[in-house]
Formats: sequence, structure tokens, C-alpha cells
Amino acid sequence: MEAVKIKNILVSQPQPADLEKSPYGDLCTKHKLNIDFHKFIKIEGVSAQDFRRAKGTFNEHTAVILTSKHAVNHFFRMAKELRFEVPDSLKYFCISESTAYYLQKYVQYRKRKIFYGKQTFTHLMDLIIKNSEEKFLVPSSDVNNLSMFKMLDAENINYSRAIIYRTVPSDLSDLDINKYQMLIFFSPSGIESLKSNFPEYKQGQQVIAAFGPTTEKAVLNAGLRLDVPAPTKTAPSMTMAIEQYLDEVNKAKKKSSK
Repeated sequence: MEAVKIKNILVSQPQPADLEKSPYGDLCTKHKLNIDFHKFIKIEGVSAQDFRRAKGTFNEHTAVILTSKHAVNHFFRMAKELRFEVPDSLKYFCISESTAYYLQKYVQYRKRKIFYGKQTFTHLMDLIIKNSEEKFLVPSSDVNNLSMFKMLDAENINYSRAIIYRTVPSDLSDLDINKYQMLIFFSPSGIESLKSNFPEYKQGQQVIAAFGPTTEKAVLNAGLRLDVPAPTKTAPSMTMAIEQYLDEVNKAKKKSSK
């Protein structure tokens, strides 16, 4: 298939706060692109009633594992709805420093026992293993990465999974999906949203980029063609992978025009 000229790109995420100074801004300038951002998914909280119906509870846990700001927000929301008084002795294990600092919205940071990793659950596991005597609560969505729970199971960590929020497709009825020559996805939920909103969708020459192995698998399972995988050894970020793809397309077009 002949490579299509890329002019318009759709990113299935919110726009960066400062687009011009972001890597996407650099792509726009260098390759004269139009890049639009549109959330393909949204987060909805599970009600306390549904949580109780699923036999969920916050009681008898001594620590909580928080993998995102969504997890933080919905943990404290659910605690309030359950009328559960979060004990001062509760230990917090956060995926990153930024997630840990986000706790200040709800607790007095300096008066709590807070641990944090370096953006990956693998690193956070080192801290969890050192505190394996705790009984952990893991607030999560209905589509949370199962590899996290496999790691906890492998180390015989005592934990309970609490599904307290859901990832659902956004309404994309106002979106002209055919306007774009490239679509960029960062989660399997984004692919589900595409298929849900556009049940008659045909990829054709449209280029699909996907970040992470689970997203790549979702693309292929949906019967779509994966054109730009990331990360790779030479492109650790999505914008770098796109840059490499565009450079290769431009080189190919120059050769064919000679």
C-alpha cells in the first residue's frame, strides 16, 4: 500500500496544556501538520450501592495502592459515600511522586506514611514487597492493567481489588473521523470507543499508531492494521515514533519522484 500524505492527525487524548511547547507542537511546526486532540474515553464513578452489591469494602485494610489521580479521587469519593473514615494510620503506595503529592488535596501530606515509585508498577512492587505484612486495597477501574495484579499474586501479597470507577466511550458523534490521515491511540479503551462510535469504520489508507503492547494487541484484535507501534528501541515516545514514520514516508516519496 502506498503511503498516504499526512496532513491531519487525531490524538485520542486531551490536548497538552501548552501545545506549542510540547513534542506535538514541534511535530506541527516541522511537518506542517494539523493535530487535533479528542478524548475517546471518560471516567465514571461506581456508586456506593453498586460497590456494596459487589461485596466491596474498605474495612480492615492497612494500606492503599494508588496508580493514578483517578484512583486517588475515586478512593476518597467512595470513602465519603460509604461513610468510611479513612484512618490516619493508613499507608499510601503511589505509582509516582506526582500522584503522591496529589494526595495533598485530601490529607495532610506530612502526617501520613506515603511511599511512591518511579512511574512504573514494577518499581512500586519493590516498596510493596518491603511492606508485605500490610493488607492492601487496590482502587481500580474495570479495565485496569491485569499485569499489576499478576505481580501482586506472584509475590503472595495480601490485597483486595476495589473496582470503584469505570472507563466508558465518549460521545464522538460530532467527530469527522475520515478527516484524518492518522489516528493515535494509547489504550485498548480508545479502540473500543472507536468501534462503538463508528461501527461501520473502515481503516482503508488511514494510518493507526498505538502506544504500548496492550493497545497494539487491541488494534490487531479489532481487525485493524497497526502502522506505527510505540515505544520501540529507537522511539521511546509516541511523538518520536510518529517523527520516524513521517521521515520514512517523505524519503520514500522523494525516491519515487526521481
